[in-house]
Amino acid sequence: MPARLDHTIVRSRDRFAGARFLTRLLDAPEPTAFGPFASVPLDGGVTLDYLDDGAQEIVSQHLAFLVSDEEFDAIFGRVREGGLDYWADPHHRDPGRVNHLFGGRGVYIEDPDGHSIEFITHTYVAD
Repeated sequence: MPARLDHTIVRSRDRFAGARFLTRLLDAPEPTAFGPFASVPLDGGVTLDYLDDGAQEIVSQHLAFLVSDEEFDAIFGRVREGGLDYWADPHHRDPGRVNHLFGGRGVYIEDPDGHSIEFITHTYVAD
């Protein structure tokens, strides 16, 4: 039986700024303080715990979110309304486009700390 991911730590220069960036895109509730973290609960019981990191440079992480078509439309609308740069690929070689891999749609953006945030409507893992 595979383990279920419970939480992961996302390093940030400003834990609440990083967490709020994501919750605004997801139209999710305000992050909550939990010890040194700004916690963002997600479906399935997973929590992203943003942590202030004293480092000048944050090592980029990749966070991919599987969303419905309706959620994708809403998120992508907020990306465009916010004037955020976006790409169809993880290497940022295809700017201003959405991909259509595996019969779905996908887009990549960067959060304020340089983390690569991906929203997809179809998993890349075989069904």
